[in-house]
Amino acid sequence: MIPKSEIKYIQTLFQKKFRDAEGCYLIEGPKILDEALTAAQTAVKKIFGLSEWIDQHEFRYPDIEMNVVSSFELEKISQLKTPNQVIALMAKPERSGIVSPQQDIVLALDGIQDPGNLGTIVRIADWFGIPQVVCSKDCADVYGGKVVQAAMGSIFRVPVCYEDLPVWIVRQKRTPVYGAVLDGTPLKQVKHVTSGVLVIGNESKGIRPEVAALLTEKITIEKTGGAESLNAAVATGILLAYLK
Repeated sequence: MIPKSEIKYIQTLFQKKFRDAEGCYLIEGPKILDEALTAAQTAVKKIFGLSEWIDQHEFRYPDIEMNVVSSFELEKISQLKTPNQVIALMAKPERSGIVSPQQDIVLALDGIQDPGNLGTIVRIADWFGIPQVVCSKDCADVYGGKVVQAAMGSIFRVPVCYEDLPVWIVRQKRTPVYGAVLDGTPLKQVKHVTSGVLVIGNESKGIRPEVAALLTEKITIEKTGGAESLNAAVATGILLAYLK
């Protein structure tokens, strides 16, 4: 049994303000939890799971508190329509220094507000070996349930931080800043990139003017069909496939 007070506490973590205040977030499902348990620099604070999951894992991780719960209790503390065996309470990682875009490509996200897009972009960054994602402060919360689910285990490998994006870009002196826009240089004409900042704009509005003014090279994915625009995560994958 989970005490009512603990159920209420876990439910508060569905909201960003409480995740920020407590320095904690939730992950759900066997696959992502297995990645959390084996990833470096992750802190699993407590696990709530069905007996079959706990029975298979508790002897492997004796230092982590594990609590057997019923399916009914799991539903109460889950953010999913169909809870998946296990939920873990995670400590947010300590913020480390941002990787210099003079050493590698760093992704900068300008107003990405759809949780699925943000999570998928983090996963794409992981695929292409991007060492850092810098978000504007109005991006979706990377520790929100939908973002965590979309990012899968990539959230444990790709550091994500939030900055005043124009101020942060200005600080990256002598660094090329690429931006995905509709009227830029065709991507096929852009050489491979080993370092710099790649800016991805808001799903509907694109890159805001104060950030666009700081771009040193505008690039575009040429279209041959009739679609008005590309999904932000899809565009990120195409851009990185060419640039990297």
